[in-house]
Amino acid sequence: MYYGFDVGGTKIEFGAFNEKLERVATERVPTPTDDYSLLVETIAGLVAKYDQELGCEGKIGLGLPGMEDADDDTVLTVNIPAAKGKPLRHDLEARIGRRVKVENDANCFALSEAWDDELKDEESVMGLILGTGFGGGLIYEGKVFSGRNNVAGEMGHMRLPLDAWLHLGENAPMLDCGCGNKGCIDNYLSGRGFELLYAHYFGEKKKAIDIIGAYNEGEAQAVEHVERFMELLAICFANLFTANDPHVVVLGGGLSNFELIYQEMPKRVPKHLLSVAKCPKIVKAKHGDSGGVRGAAFLNIKD
Repeated sequence: MYYGFDVGGTKIEFGAFNEKLERVATERVPTPTDDYSLLVETIAGLVAKYDQELGCEGKIGLGLPGMEDADDDTVLTVNIPAAKGKPLRHDLEARIGRRVKVENDANCFALSEAWDDELKDEESVMGLILGTGFGGGLIYEGKVFSGRNNVAGEMGHMRLPLDAWLHLGENAPMLDCGCGNKGCIDNYLSGRGFELLYAHYFGEKKKAIDIIGAYNEGEAQAVEHVERFMELLAICFANLFTANDPHVVVLGGGLSNFELIYQEMPKRVPKHLLSVAKCPKIVKAKHGDSGGVRGAAFLNIKD
């Protein structure tokens, strides 16, 4: 049995999955964001509860909005203050007496999609999230690739490529990023970036859903904005695809529901790739909000 925990800033979602990767149990509890001991006990308590109910000792994976420091295994996170700087994996292992795997929640999203029936035979899957921020994960032969420092997939903190910057024109905005740098693509390709760019060029704040609605009605500003954004997305995607050459790309996050993306990327991306390269298949995520807990559980499929 595979146990997955999606540990967020407000809730912990638990899921148990059998050998057929079918979900057989689920539970959600509030996250003790300010009490580390209670955080550990809450997770350990859920493990004990479902061990008893399911008559087994499940293999455990945790997805977090952050990552482990590769050198001392302490947690780097903003959304869960209680866990910041703490060796959460080690303390959980000591508490429950078995191994625990910990991964960034974006990696868990990508892994969940990579183990979908339609994609599980693909050699590589890149997951990209166009949500409040922009980021992703890299899955090779069914396993997360985290890199030396556990930051592989943090693509939102690459800077805008030169051709993307030129595409935005003389009035291009140099946006600050929460990481302390400027020009990170997190602030341009995300749903938030979609709105920030509209406000920058047209001096008016609008929600992404309203901009898309106006685009569908043929409103001139929205059409101009969407055209600019689609080309920006294609340029940045092409840079990512050139570096990683994925077989399949899965898009998640709120902005991934904009169907035009799936029509435009296969047409726009190729001209920004090397001449020998083809645009990978780009598909919409199938597992939505459950992706984090699914992916966390599936961290243990290939030990």
